[in-house]
Amino acid sequence: MENNILQKDIMYLKGVGEKKALVLKKELNVFTLGDMLYHFPYKYIDKSNYFTINQIASEDVYIQIKGYLVSKEYKKTGKTQRLVYTLEDKTGRVEIVFFKGLSWIDKKLQPKREYTVFGKPTRFQNTYSFIHPDIEESVVYANQTIEEKFSPLYNTTEKMKHSFLNSKALSKIIKEILIETEYRIPETLPQYVLELNRLMPLSKALREIHFPTSNDNLAKARYRLKFEELLILQLGHLFEKGRRIQKSKGFVFSKVGDKFNSFYENNLPFTLTNAQKRVIKEIRNDMRSSHQMNRLLQGDVGSGKTLVALMCMLIAIDNGFQAALLAPTEILSLQHYNSITKLLKGLNVNVALLQGSIKGKARKNVLSNLQEGAIDIIVGTHAILEDTVVFNNLGLAIIDEQHRFGVRQRSKMWEKNKECPPHILVMTATPIPRTLAMTAYGDLDYSIIDELPPGRKPIQTIHLFDRDILKMFSFMHKQIAAGRQIYIVYPLINESEKMEDVKDLMDGYESIVREFPLPQYNISIVHGQMDEQAKDYEMQRFVKGQTQIMVATTVIEVGVDVSNATVMIIENSERFGLSQLHQLRGRVGRGESQSYCILRTKDNISKDARRKIEVMCETNDGFVLAEEDLKMRGPGNISGTEQSGVLDLRIADIIKDEPIVRRARDFAELIFDKDPSITHPDNALLRYQITKQRPITDFSKIS
Repeated sequence: MENNILQKDIMYLKGVGEKKALVLKKELNVFTLGDMLYHFPYKYIDKSNYFTINQIASEDVYIQIKGYLVSKEYKKTGKTQRLVYTLEDKTGRVEIVFFKGLSWIDKKLQPKREYTVFGKPTRFQNTYSFIHPDIEESVVYANQTIEEKFSPLYNTTEKMKHSFLNSKALSKIIKEILIETEYRIPETLPQYVLELNRLMPLSKALREIHFPTSNDNLAKARYRLKFEELLILQLGHLFEKGRRIQKSKGFVFSKVGDKFNSFYENNLPFTLTNAQKRVIKEIRNDMRSSHQMNRLLQGDVGSGKTLVALMCMLIAIDNGFQAALLAPTEILSLQHYNSITKLLKGLNVNVALLQGSIKGKARKNVLSNLQEGAIDIIVGTHAILEDTVVFNNLGLAIIDEQHRFGVRQRSKMWEKNKECPPHILVMTATPIPRTLAMTAYGDLDYSIIDELPPGRKPIQTIHLFDRDILKMFSFMHKQIAAGRQIYIVYPLINESEKMEDVKDLMDGYESIVREFPLPQYNISIVHGQMDEQAKDYEMQRFVKGQTQIMVATTVIEVGVDVSNATVMIIENSERFGLSQLHQLRGRVGRGESQSYCILRTKDNISKDARRKIEVMCETNDGFVLAEEDLKMRGPGNISGTEQSGVLDLRIADIIKDEPIVRRARDFAELIFDKDPSITHPDNALLRYQITKQRPITDFSKIS
């Protein structure tokens, strides 16, 4: 067999042809025989088990029965003719119904003989029937191979079914591929990898995954394919990371100087946590090496990431470089600017703000001072990325809320220093579970701040139902009377036909205005359909304490930091993901006063929704919640943004298969330690797999 047989176009396989191949390409992204072999079954039906007719109790599952055909009858309803057989065993009778191929079936099935029937039962007027089931004479059926008794079920689409490409048809296509390849498929892993990990050969694994000969062999086939997928993914991460470190010359920040030391001794607002100290040390080690840093810093809401970022910027300044801090919104960049300016009071550090709204002479001054080197730290939005923004000597770029910036935008920061790319630190307040981080972001260095500063009072989270509205209003009145401010967040701006039971933000706003009327109360309203100017105006009113309540959509998930706001009310909280609920809750608890998060739901919610609310009430730990969120929703959505391709896994599941993830990671590190360039002859197959799976790109530009 030629090694490239799996690259053969699926169109040329017996029984496929041009039309079906086009459907497979469009619907399943299947182009070759190899692609088809890697379209795995989602479950199996064990045809070795039999039900008696009186055991049939569900229409939801495929089952197998055995019995004698005792009668047949042609029936007609309108123009539709059907052939109905009665099958009988010792416990009862069922009907076997056919609408197509009646004359052929009539010749095939003989009365008073025993048949085996496999299909999904349908119930009508207390009688079960099977419509177009698989049916074979029991004598013939007994001679079938074991593999045919484990029936694979494949995911299909409506378009595929219309083209006669149902699960059974896919099974036949895959069987044909295995016959054509003579069950000899080229191995993709080195022999030593197979032996050390006790893995089934690929050829056998692919046969067993589609047509298992036993449950034990199916388990071994799954393990082999999952391990390989995760090993190649993680070895690819390590390879990319190694290449980046070799290639990327970086600025050397050799010293910690006066500005850093003076800030540490005189301006530090509180003692650093051990986690903050550890992270600063990790970043410091990166920046004093001769390689460009590319590090992901993740920390829970309120864990002190900005303080860490500032201290790293001071190291850059002490070494004669400038630093930049990018934030996704004007209000967040202004917030950073204000807090950094306040923290640096008394130190000779020049901080400037650059936003799209800064125009004319003020903008010209900032750009001029930045180019001349008079500005040490520039804080701003996407405006910093513009070509007109020229640095004197940018050494460190910090990007806050990395998922809000596109790949192209982030890579532009690389071009802001012609001599050498600046060190890059990207920050996120969305905790990423370790298993996910090492699988999806394995080519990045990452640091975690996993403890909160001392003195923070844990936010109390309370679950209220729709019926508890008077209790909620009473609580709000007490908080406002005590001088506090309140957020109320809604999931939608306007009504949606698909989600009629979700409160509309405008309806909510009107009910709040009725309960908290002018002139005693003032209310802000903010949502995504407002223009930036109107949004900022409303937010600023709340920030300045001119309004007591802010009614908003999730536009405030990242943004406003108001220490006087002590209550976060999330309406229809069952509609939000755990990660988003946690982000919203993090908008309060910024000051010294006790803060509260009220999760309001419908009176009747699903079991999953109830579990989600319970977890929120049980813990404030973002990493615990992130793990739970991943279990509930799966890994498709990372850091609040769709990352298709980051975890494009065919068979492995990073939650259910965590032990395999860790085993594959450990083994990938063993291989990489011995052969970092993956060029040893023993690793030729691995290198081919890595380069095939992920084109060699400079991931350090992507963060």
